[in-house]
Amino acid sequence: MSNDSGLFSIKEASDWTDTSQCLPSVGGATFLIVAYSAVIAIALIGNAGLVFIIARQQELRNVTNILIANLSCSDILMSMVCLPVTIIYTLMDRWVLGEALCKVTPFVQCTSVTVSVFSLVLIALERHQLILHPTGWSPAARHSYLAVGLTWLVACVISLPFLSFNILTNDPFQNISLPASPFRDHLICMELWPSDEHRLAYTTSLLLFQYLLPLLLVLLCYLRIFLRLRRRRDMLERSRRPQGAQRINAMLLAIVVAFALCWLPLNVFNTLFDWHHQALPDCQHDTVFSACHLSAMASTCINPIVYGFLNSNFQRELKLTLQRCQCGNRAAESYESFPLSTVGSEGATKTTSLNRMGSVCAPSPRPEISSAKTMPANTS
Repeated sequence: MSNDSGLFSIKEASDWTDTSQCLPSVGGATFLIVAYSAVIAIALIGNAGLVFIIARQQELRNVTNILIANLSCSDILMSMVCLPVTIIYTLMDRWVLGEALCKVTPFVQCTSVTVSVFSLVLIALERHQLILHPTGWSPAARHSYLAVGLTWLVACVISLPFLSFNILTNDPFQNISLPASPFRDHLICMELWPSDEHRLAYTTSLLLFQYLLPLLLVLLCYLRIFLRLRRRRDMLERSRRPQGAQRINAMLLAIVVAFALCWLPLNVFNTLFDWHHQALPDCQHDTVFSACHLSAMASTCINPIVYGFLNSNFQRELKLTLQRCQCGNRAAESYESFPLSTVGSEGATKTTSLNRMGSVCAPSPRPEISSAKTMPANTS
């Protein structure tokens, strides 16, 4: 799933002579630069804002939000490292970034994708436990921090082969029999495995354990949640709280479905490349890869858009944060009491005031405002 076949690939010497005539057009290169730049900007700003607000507000640090923040951190890492490298290598068609980045970039991408998938799985399992077994064990915030650490550790271990088998070389250009070949001094970043069997075994394992099986488990969890809530339709009609649970579950499921759809084209491309790369036309190879890779990288924008900007709690916290920034240099005349709501893993809605977080632009205190719809974890 994380193997950028179009970037870190093994080509025959004849392939390079053929693709040397398939240079990207000015319009195509401009589109790639604009598209990747937009993805990078949205991913960095959106995910950084989401992490900042969750970290700043104590009330938002429940299990689900901590895992959402972890998902955003993995997207930030990919946006900072993988996306700029990808656009540079795609446009130049040779590696100019040094051996360290040649090894680190695919390692970071594999790690980031693995963390993202595992975070989605943990979120689904937590929702499943709280809704189907509300009186049983409920994970606490400290458990989520432990899960986050283990997720990154496992992801790094899974990604280690990229550090070992990615090399910087100009060997494919040495066999090109052209007078005064312009490619002789070019370097490429490619995977060099002990055998094709090792490479296929690893990439197929990634497809199964980093994409297909985790997403299947997530969809199964949300299916059971949906069936449980549907069986209690009469109770749902008499209570607003379960309706809020349905809304937040639908939102979390939307993140999973969008993530799966974004990564599907690149997984299909990589599978086809690994098992039958001759089926990909030479001149269309980079174009098809760029489209598939851009779709996958768009997944880094899903979290802040779906979770953040469609979530009333996040919108309220964002507005309050912007107000505090605007008023940060002004003397505080008074404090405004504004209770914040969140979904506690224990099923309780917590409230607090802004008195301890700083002043806001208000000439006088206003009456306490009721909180927005909460998202209860316990919907049984």
